[in-house]
Amino acid sequence: MKIQVEFNPAKIAGYRLIGYENRLLANKDFNDDAKDAGEIGAGHSVTALYEIVPAGQTIENNGIELKYSQVAPSESNFSDELLTVKLRYKEPNGSESKLLTQGLLDRGNAIENASENLKFASAVAEFGMILRGSRYQGSASFSSVGSLAQSSLGSDLKSYRSDFLDLVRKGNRLKN
Repeated sequence: MKIQVEFNPAKIAGYRLIGYENRLLANKDFNDDAKDAGEIGAGHSVTALYEIVPAGQTIENNGIELKYSQVAPSESNFSDELLTVKLRYKEPNGSESKLLTQGLLDRGNAIENASENLKFASAVAEFGMILRGSRYQGSASFSSVGSLAQSSLGSDLKSYRSDFLDLVRKGNRLKN
């Protein structure tokens, strides 16, 4: 299975995939069935988070021609699209991959309006960047992680999210 995300430069000047560094493929390898990307079993899921830089900020271009770069953003028919997700997969005994493509619209939603799952995943990623001392952590803090995690507790049937929140609190105490 391979997933390729293409951001619309009218909306996104640049991006960084958080994690998965060991699974990155060159754009040209996405259509090549001989290039392996990873396996996801039936009934399993994967979450990928991207840090984005909004349009209007300067980002170095890697020179690769993609869907949105073929037209000027002002002339684009894709002005409401934030990104396109492409998924290539093989049936369990198949040898040729099948392609699914879906554009996603920019609805302008803030993180406060995101699903509990997205907010929790974002809190975990932010926490990881703090612990690693990532140069990308920006203004991330134990307090901001705790607030985001608290707002995403939901039903928390097995207390995993509550346990994570306790871990964030302990990290904050150790820091001080």
